[in-house]
Amino acid sequence: MASTPLTSNSSNGSKKRRFISRKYSQTATSSSSSSAIFSADASNSVPLTSTKPFLALVTLLALALTIQFAIVFSWHHKRHDVHVLGKIDEGQVLVPQLPLDENVGDLIYMPNNNNNNNNNGGGGDSDDLSHLKQHIPYMPPITNVHRIPNPIQLKEETISGHHPTVAGVALILSDFLTELHRSNQLLAIKAKATGKITRDEVHEAFVHLASKYLLPLEAQYVYQKRPIFPIRKDDSIFISLASFRDHLLSDTLKGAFDQAKHPEKLFVGAIVQNCFGLNPYEGEEGVQCRTGAQVVGKDKNGRDKTKVSDAPPDRNGIEEFCNSPQHKQYCDNGQVRVLYLHENESLGPAMARYYASKLWGGETYFAQTDSHLEFYKDWDELYTTELKATKAYPKSVLSSYPPGFQTENGGILEGTTATPGARLCTCEFSSSDVEAKIIRINTGTGYHGDEKRPTQIPFIAAGFFFASAEFLVDVPFDPYMPWCFMGEEIMLSMRAWTNGWSIYAPRRNWIAHQYRPGRMGLPKFWGSVGRLFGKPGPGFSNQLQLKLIKRVKYLVGYNDCCTRDKLREEGSELVLQEVDHYGFGNVRTREEYLEWAQIDVDNKRCRRIEWCNKGSLE
Repeated sequence: MASTPLTSNSSNGSKKRRFISRKYSQTATSSSSSSAIFSADASNSVPLTSTKPFLALVTLLALALTIQFAIVFSWHHKRHDVHVLGKIDEGQVLVPQLPLDENVGDLIYMPNNNNNNNNNGGGGDSDDLSHLKQHIPYMPPITNVHRIPNPIQLKEETISGHHPTVAGVALILSDFLTELHRSNQLLAIKAKATGKITRDEVHEAFVHLASKYLLPLEAQYVYQKRPIFPIRKDDSIFISLASFRDHLLSDTLKGAFDQAKHPEKLFVGAIVQNCFGLNPYEGEEGVQCRTGAQVVGKDKNGRDKTKVSDAPPDRNGIEEFCNSPQHKQYCDNGQVRVLYLHENESLGPAMARYYASKLWGGETYFAQTDSHLEFYKDWDELYTTELKATKAYPKSVLSSYPPGFQTENGGILEGTTATPGARLCTCEFSSSDVEAKIIRINTGTGYHGDEKRPTQIPFIAAGFFFASAEFLVDVPFDPYMPWCFMGEEIMLSMRAWTNGWSIYAPRRNWIAHQYRPGRMGLPKFWGSVGRLFGKPGPGFSNQLQLKLIKRVKYLVGYNDCCTRDKLREEGSELVLQEVDHYGFGNVRTREEYLEWAQIDVDNKRCRRIEWCNKGSLE
């Protein structure tokens, strides 16, 4: 399959646009049409048109028509420039607008000053921050959201689109998580009584609750292709941060704020999935916390022997950060928005990132990260500047696998010069039985350090990407992807690219990441899922993932297993719930992406992507 890198870097890709031109014509009256001239008196031979009042009237009429034409002409061409060239006046708010005609598939973002227009972001004017006024309490775990006053009103106003708020969204998510907790408890009781529980029962219960509690929110905003809040143009940054039993969560938050040039413009949506121990709050029995699989020695064949042991409740990184005198101000200001989950009800990183994305409050930029990072000095300004340096800006995404660190340094990435970045230029079809030949991405060649601007790559890393917040409108996170550890990255990449977004590798590394091999013995979400249902170990989680990963395969185009007809025949069509709303865009096609990224799905093969490794596509 030949590589066919695109030469166009516009947000519209290579798709041809057709526009309906509005022609304005004015019929001039010729001098020969004297029959249209009337006299004031039949006996008077002087025509009315020779009088001064008539000439003044004609002059005023001509002037009015000229002004009207100029206004319409200017409006039409300004609209054309915004749509085709992406020109937007500095300081204006971007909100989604319908395309100019039915043949234009992607969205444009245009200034809107109508606070009552529910088609352009439910929050109204960008200067109106009332949707952020009610903060989400950061403590205590699990029940923090229950302390928000007027919950019924906030939820109704958010679902209706009348006056959505971040607190209203958090309450809706909390309702879902509360009902999921009750549902899981009932299933666990059944499993204990009968010794039987199937992955289909667990999945069906999840889909029922997601459709009841999450779907109304999705239908009001995501399905209408509009942001829930107007997008502010104040260079604020929202970090989507999913944390699973992470002892480095507090350090990550401290590094992000301490190393930012503008910490007052930084906002975090944190999903904290912890083990809270026995009797963590009134009415909840809780569970005995357990470690991950820790290496305790070698067997007779020299292989690692592992053991899972009892453990104390997890450290709460949010509490540590917010109780720090240096950082408490950010929590009190509502810059840290948090939802808590019981660790044995974690549904994997894709779902945690869906929850986190919903805590976005209209910030200019959207960043997605892991919860074990270090940050370089002025990282916030460096990434925003790098994003603006891309040719496709504002429809561009920065993404990378950051370099790793081992020695923990309080979230601070030290050094006088950031290291050159690496490009995500390779992929492979996994050989693991658990991952069922899903596409995994990886790095290729790096930057040399003298490149004038960032170059394009075909892949987005789920652990770090940085984009304008309009990304959330075009590529909303999928609420029907539980238990999937692999597959989210290829889906993010394909969905973004087909929606007209171009992906770039940053030229420098301004963050570092702690990579966590199994020998570290840290807890993993797949070790907790089965424990809830009396099936300890990763086996039950793996069964669930093998089912749900078919959603990814259906979209990517695995015709050998996962067409709609084949899924229907095997009774797995439920994995496609609402899938059309979380699929590909129509700026570019799936087939164009697979050819561009040198992916042969039928033969399960990734070829070398020359244009990516050479950095030849800006």
